[in-house]
Amino acid sequence: MDELHVVRDGDVATITLNRPEKHNAITVAMWEALPGVLAPLAADAAVRAVVVRGAGEEAFASGADISEFGRVRNGAPSARAYSALVAAAERALADFPKPAIAMVHGFCVGGGLELALACDLRWTSPSGRFGITAARLGIVYSPDATRRLARLVGPSHARDLLFSGRLVDAAEARTMGLVNRVCPSGELETATYAYADMLARQAPLSQRGAKAMLQRLAGEGTMSDQDIAAFVEAAYESADYREGVRAFLARRPARFEGR
Repeated sequence: MDELHVVRDGDVATITLNRPEKHNAITVAMWEALPGVLAPLAADAAVRAVVVRGAGEEAFASGADISEFGRVRNGAPSARAYSALVAAAERALADFPKPAIAMVHGFCVGGGLELALACDLRWTSPSGRFGITAARLGIVYSPDATRRLARLVGPSHARDLLFSGRLVDAAEARTMGLVNRVCPSGELETATYAYADMLARQAPLSQRGAKAMLQRLAGEGTMSDQDIAAFVEAAYESADYREGVRAFLARRPARFEGR
């Protein structure tokens, strides 16, 4: 769909929230489409990392599209269905088997921050503004989104953000642990894609295993302890492990294939 624009450049794919005239506010159709956008990228061995961003530089996403709330959140039953749709989209991103980086220009608020929290990493420029505005709307955020927030920033900072609905700037977000890196103005895209390219050269099996293990430790994901133990053992039998050892001994870059 046009509002979720996908571009592939070598090993790295970019998913752009493409509603700049609305500060990339996320519609029901966008939430519904996201799992289907991610699925072929997950299946494509040529894609090694994904960058999620908003169109332009004013906003990553200003939140869910509140103009739809009269229709999609007009009571408990419809709100429940809407929340399930959002949760499925965020889960598809959180469970995406390859590194996903949220590249944040400007506002990253409400549902936009939920989406960024479902990514593995968050990079921003000094223009970044972050917040959860549930207290301004009289709603309660989902358990999954709240858990992701608290896991990153800790319960005390999570209470601050959720109780107040205030926005924090990039520097405070970095101090909280909400973002991984604040890049100088004008350098965010170059730095983010250089990092994504570096990730794309590492061993996919190692990244997938690390992601699954971290999710398991956080009480998330679909793998059991037995699944993860089997994954660790299988890695030692992989072609990538043999290639990694050969490359290290030969002092050359490894050429990993994800198998």
